[in-house]
Amino acid sequence: MKKSVVLLTILVMSLSALSSGLIRYAGAANPFFVPSVSQVRADASFVSASTTFNYTVTLDTSMGTIVIGLYDDMPITTNNFKNLTSLGLYDGTIFHRVVQDFVIQGGDIQDEKGIVIPPIPDELPTKHSNVRGSVAMAKESLNSEIQPNSATSQFYINVADNTYLDTYQGNGFSVFGQVTQGMNVVDNISNVTVTTDGTDRPIQNVTILKATLSKAVPEYSLPAYATLFIGTTLLLAIVQTRRRNRRAHLRDVRTPKSNPMFCLRCLARR
Repeated sequence: MKKSVVLLTILVMSLSALSSGLIRYAGAANPFFVPSVSQVRADASFVSASTTFNYTVTLDTSMGTIVIGLYDDMPITTNNFKNLTSLGLYDGTIFHRVVQDFVIQGGDIQDEKGIVIPPIPDELPTKHSNVRGSVAMAKESLNSEIQPNSATSQFYINVADNTYLDTYQGNGFSVFGQVTQGMNVVDNISNVTVTTDGTDRPIQNVTILKATLSKAVPEYSLPAYATLFIGTTLLLAIVQTRRRNRRAHLRDVRTPKSNPMFCLRCLARR
């Protein structure tokens, strides 16, 4: 019986693995799934439709919601952004710099909240390009020179393809995320009226009301459910059948009417 159970368990596990995956991520309705190329120009980026993100950050702004998928292969930059989000430090900050057809920039925690954020090392060359919808860390500029390893909390979202920023001044900016939902909100923010004093600050504040870090929740696929259900049902059926057969066998052994030889042996012992 033990061998049968083990073999059946192995069979069920194999069938489950060969079905369309024990775990898959949901389709385009899931905020962790990057839409197809035909959808991205209006609402996201050019990232492959097969790309999934383990973590996202949702920015609830005064002009709408923006969802950002975070890349796992940029651990320093991504973890910095995740930590600041988890601590609630982006809540209540504004997009303080908006340049039409270029970027929207926000997250100035130090100036707005008086909290000093230590700089993080650059992750260069960047593994992802500064294309439309991509998210990268802003860095300090001194005498018009971008300072390496100076990113703290400020980030920007590319409104257009700005690939020259990948290696700008021989340094570049670390791209750590991609807008997966709400690119229309980003576009609307980029078109607000700004000051003309060179700071490009919106005349009316665009506020990040709440920034929320979320982990993607795997969704079990229907074929895997079906395979597991069928396999479990078969296993239970086999176990129950063997139990019934064993009971019937014991009844045959213990009942003299159905087993004359047993009856004769009993009489001989007497």
